[in-house]
Amino acid sequence: MTQLWDFSGGIHPAGNKNLSTTHPITKAGVPPMLVLPLQQHIGEPAEPCVAIGERVLKGQKVADVTGGMGVPVHAPTSGTIESISLQPVPHPSGMTDCCITLRPDGQDEWISLSPIASYREQDRETVLDLIREAGISGMGGAGFPTNIKLRPPRDRKVNTLILNGAECEPYITADDMAMREKADEILAGLRIMAWILRPERCVIAVEDNKPEAIEALRKAAEGTQTEIAVIPTKYPSGGEKQLIQILTGMEVPSGGIPADIGVMCQNVGTAIAVSAAIFRGEPLISRITTVTGRAVTSPGNFEVLVGTPIDYVLSRAGLDNETLHRLVLGGPMMGYTLETPAVPVVKTTNCVIAATEEELPDPAPEQPCIRCGACAEACPMELLPQQLFWYSKAGEYDKAEHLNLFDCIECGICSYVCPSSIPLVQYYRAAKGEIRVQQAEQLKADRARERFEARQARLEREQQEKEQRRKDRAKAAAEAQARKQAEAEEAEKSDGAAQPANDRAAKAAQVQEALARKKAKSGQSETAPGKTPAAPESESPPDIDALEKQLNQAVAKLNTMQSMLDDAKAENADNVEKLERAVTKNHDRVLRAEEALAEAQRTVNATEAQTTDS
Repeated sequence: MTQLWDFSGGIHPAGNKNLSTTHPITKAGVPPMLVLPLQQHIGEPAEPCVAIGERVLKGQKVADVTGGMGVPVHAPTSGTIESISLQPVPHPSGMTDCCITLRPDGQDEWISLSPIASYREQDRETVLDLIREAGISGMGGAGFPTNIKLRPPRDRKVNTLILNGAECEPYITADDMAMREKADEILAGLRIMAWILRPERCVIAVEDNKPEAIEALRKAAEGTQTEIAVIPTKYPSGGEKQLIQILTGMEVPSGGIPADIGVMCQNVGTAIAVSAAIFRGEPLISRITTVTGRAVTSPGNFEVLVGTPIDYVLSRAGLDNETLHRLVLGGPMMGYTLETPAVPVVKTTNCVIAATEEELPDPAPEQPCIRCGACAEACPMELLPQQLFWYSKAGEYDKAEHLNLFDCIECGICSYVCPSSIPLVQYYRAAKGEIRVQQAEQLKADRARERFEARQARLEREQQEKEQRRKDRAKAAAEAQARKQAEAEEAEKSDGAAQPANDRAAKAAQVQEALARKKAKSGQSETAPGKTPAAPESESPPDIDALEKQLNQAVAKLNTMQSMLDDAKAENADNVEKLERAVTKNHDRVLRAEEALAEAQRTVNATEAQTTDS
């Protein structure tokens, strides 16, 4: 026998489950129009992958999540895509969302299915991908994608796998009837999930007010190690954290998830969907939904196609509009009132209550809190509802969050037991929503600040790099200028040392030329007619090579000094005037060298001419 523990608080409201358990599950049929919301799960909304006017087959994918967390949406029957537009969807606010409208053609033609006979021969990732492609998300809670839930972090080994069949909320009997009629499929789906997770223990939890379901599960589990745990009837024993505490004695830490303590919970409806996806290859296109309340003449459980309008399902159950007072989606504790029955059934729709005024009367006017403490005594999460109410109402959300507001499971017990008729859960939901909005805005502001700081750092870095490059250029220019100036000074020194010798050589050459001319004249005057003149004394000819070398050096020096002057002018240097004087001086030297070379060449030519004549 399975050992059980208890949790704090809880209540025992009237069940009213017998209204919908007198008949077996009935197929609701195909409505004239199906409306498929693109977001029926936690995560990113799906994006349409079909076009208006396109004909689709039953089970064909019509929308998929291309990035992020999510699962695809499939056509529940064959037909034509009528529109892709905003339509009312199941939500407490009555909001609209993007939906695909499908007009059935009555043929109910399936796509080609690919069942797997032996999933154990497949890779686990392959089976998880098949579960995702089947569009399966949790069917008993918030609709968390099942394939992601079956991938716990590697550092969190799942030791206990629990199938939740408690179904503790009043009126709802969808899981009860599913366990009675589809116990074999439930065990098959459990085996697939256990093969993926490899837990040490598998448990199916059922409240003791469901004897037929308990018997059916025990019969299906014969010969296996699966435990059928019968737990006491108490609301909210079907809550994930409460059920884990009942079966294991462990508590999920505040802000944590069951995987943190090695436990995972799945719904029995999810197990049925997993079994159908693997063994029959069918995607999730229908679910069992309870239609109950005293305003319908034939309450029961219906297998309803996803996207079926609520008013069509109510008509199948025999809705009496004259006695209808409130239409509730979900249970009376955690559900919400529908303003219109035109919204569609989605993957998480487990119950629709058509209640008379006697069943669910309008709530009494809210009165001041009398501090009785009944809410704190009944809270299954051991929170302080009274303080949370004050802080939520006053807008002191940081204090409410400090008191573990987000640990509230919104079971509705505090509102149920409050003698002042304070809608506590509504205050908590509003506070949570406001905190999420603030957190989103803060996250957006933080990201904007990070982008701004990154831009400022980038601009500052670029400015520093630009300044460093300018300094490097200035330093390089100064060094180049210094080198050129040093070269100029060195050249001036060498030119200064060589110039006197050059001048002396030029002057000596000029003197020799003058003497030669004088001797030539005197020789001509002293020679008598008919007498051969005496040969002039031999003298050394000018050194043409030395003079050419001196000229080339002077030209090279002039070019160097001119280049330095041009650079100094371009950079507005301080030594421009000095360089201009040096250029002028070197220009004069070049002129003198050119004159000396020309005169030497004339002398050599004259001497050669005299030698030839003689």
